[in-house]
Amino acid sequence: MRQFYYGLALFIFLALPPIRTLFESIMVMHMHMQMMLLFIAGWLMGKLVNEKLIKAHRYNTTGMPGLIIFIFLFIYWMLPRAMDEALEYPSVEAFKFVSIPLIGMLFRDSMAKLNHNKKFIIYTCIAITFSILAYFYIFSETTLCNNYLESDQLAVGYGFIFIAISVVLLMFIQIKDSK
Repeated sequence: MRQFYYGLALFIFLALPPIRTLFESIMVMHMHMQMMLLFIAGWLMGKLVNEKLIKAHRYNTTGMPGLIIFIFLFIYWMLPRAMDEALEYPSVEAFKFVSIPLIGMLFRDSMAKLNHNKKFIIYTCIAITFSILAYFYIFSETTLCNNYLESDQLAVGYGFIFIAISVVLLMFIQIKDSK
């Protein structure tokens, strides 16, 4: 119950107009802080929401349906165009504030239902995705997001490298703990 309130407080904090404007003013803060914190807010709220309100765990018994939705929304929000549209269209901004916490909830519910081998595959795919995104953001000859500078794009690319390395380290920690 306490986690739900922490997640809700984080979500409300991130939705405040001055905080939202601050996070969206710099690309690395938009993608690597605001979006990640929205994901964490959803992850924190996920257990209570799934058990008491929407009961999605009934439809996500194997974890795979939730992971499929997670993958589609995750890839969508990694597209530079999605970030640009979130800044330009209030409806896309609202979709961001609904869908990213949703994928946090689904990820928590789905990963709890997977064995270690399937978790390893998911984490590997996430690390590879972040590595590919890092390559595109760092080595692109043009700016990928119209609303941000090329230096912002480089910072996001290096942030993706950091996240990919962090995911790999998380995999090794989980492998060590499972033995």
